[in-house]
Amino acid sequence: MSKLLNLPLSEYPRPQFERDSYLCLNGLWDYAIKKSDVFLDKFDGKILVPYSPESNLSGVKKQVGPDDFLHYHTVFNLEDGFNKGRVFLNFGACDQVCKVYLNGVFVGMHEGGYNSFSFEITNYLVDYDNNLYIIVTDDANSDIYGRGKQKYKRGGIWYTATSGIWQTVWLESTPKNYIKSITFTPDIDNNLLHVCCDKVGDGPVNLNILDDGETVKTCSFDNKISIDVTNFKLWSPENPNLYRVEVTFNDDIVRSYFGLRKFSIINLNGKKYFALNNKPYFNNGLLDQGYWVDGLYTPPSNKAMFDEIKSVKDLGFNMLRKHIKVEPMLWYYYCDLLGVLVWQDMINGGKQYPAWRIMLAPFINLKLDDTNSKKMGRTNESYKQFLIESRQMHAQLYNTASICLFTPYNECWGQYKAQEVYELFKLLDPSRLYDHASGWVDVGAGDLTSRHIYFRKAKMKNDGIRILALTEFGGYSYSLKGHVFTSKKFGYKSFSNKDALQKAYKKLFVNEIIPLILNEGLCATVYTQLSDVEDEVNGLFTYDRILKFDKDFLVEVNRLVYKTFEDSIKK
Repeated sequence: MSKLLNLPLSEYPRPQFERDSYLCLNGLWDYAIKKSDVFLDKFDGKILVPYSPESNLSGVKKQVGPDDFLHYHTVFNLEDGFNKGRVFLNFGACDQVCKVYLNGVFVGMHEGGYNSFSFEITNYLVDYDNNLYIIVTDDANSDIYGRGKQKYKRGGIWYTATSGIWQTVWLESTPKNYIKSITFTPDIDNNLLHVCCDKVGDGPVNLNILDDGETVKTCSFDNKISIDVTNFKLWSPENPNLYRVEVTFNDDIVRSYFGLRKFSIINLNGKKYFALNNKPYFNNGLLDQGYWVDGLYTPPSNKAMFDEIKSVKDLGFNMLRKHIKVEPMLWYYYCDLLGVLVWQDMINGGKQYPAWRIMLAPFINLKLDDTNSKKMGRTNESYKQFLIESRQMHAQLYNTASICLFTPYNECWGQYKAQEVYELFKLLDPSRLYDHASGWVDVGAGDLTSRHIYFRKAKMKNDGIRILALTEFGGYSYSLKGHVFTSKKFGYKSFSNKDALQKAYKKLFVNEIIPLILNEGLCATVYTQLSDVEDEVNGLFTYDRILKFDKDFLVEVNRLVYKTFEDSIKK
């Protein structure tokens, strides 16, 4: 393990696939924002990686435009014995198109701003002072790449655009023969864990499963094996049991983990319900944008991520909908560890959305032909890139125990061929559920009848065909003095003090959510939202993470929700 001298976000960034070999490259790098991609001898100054130049924590606080080239440069040296045969350069994420050069030689390029990527750099290394040079371009208006909620002219539901490196950069080394990846697929109905290992080289893979540090199972295999896990403990938010795994292949050793669980749909009283481990389970969650007041896409520390997820659990929620963003892998590990279900959005793109589509279509169930590329603002190129980025994200997150659902599209933002997309990913991974078009345009696909309801009373009907889910609602706004980002205020219903806010919040649940659970079989809710973001002041927490509500109040409302659901399924 390298010596980490107060580097930002220096904890090992990939708990699902961890090696002892680790050299964190976070820290102060040279940077420049130019109109040319010609290599530089002089730079504009220093940037604190992995914070985007638009963020306060980067030390730069400048917006990178669509015609700019963002230059990065740093120098690293490898300690004696670090190189075991191969050396890899890893990026948690870099927005949007990243070209990497080492010692003046082009190493590779990655497109897309949200997924992890790596390059083998063994053949480009020198003995001392390895010069790493990176050039990034980023167009937040691009109709090709996923962009999330970034916008150059932020405001309302759109936030400051971020560019460049925004997750950890690090080096690791492996032997010549090494493990490329490993996947764990639980099959609790048959008491099996299916394991698949992709490796370079010949020889057996040895796997050691541990529970609380004690070995409970060992096995040896080539590429695939199904392991008997009879009497193993199941994973759930109430009991987030994780089993640690040591995987050895020749001289390569990887540590990982898995949770045994099943996400499915069951029939009960003529209605479809979400099921966890074959039992009906209410998903009670929050919309989570993943923005930070000083770091934008990047948290000030990994502890801040952990503490926030723990606070969600402590308030009585059991789920987070990660809204149009892919987090660092540590975030997903914390959800696995603490027991918080995750609904993972795929990243929206396509042409700029007309105002009527944003403000009207999601809330009136407007029917659109989402196979019409012109009307839906999708070209073949952008659709192809959407599938590439979505598949990469899915592969990266596959082993996450807590991810129970994927959302390909949100409110028809870049929606295109939702039926086809649903079928593609359901075939790729039938172990998860899919909200094919959250908040509509509904083409009848997916596992959820999914509605977003603001401004009016929540009324929904269960047709007995799909799970009934209220996938966005609430958005009640309250500005806590001294904890706002801007004088502008955006929300769906405003309140002047905490007492009024809490009274309205409880009324919303008692008068609207509880009856839907009892009468219509509602079994999933996503309240908007976890925290304020820039102009938006509709979070349970402020942008700087101060709770606006009384903790005991939220715990009690959540208890009422769960008790109502338990009563409803006993009817």
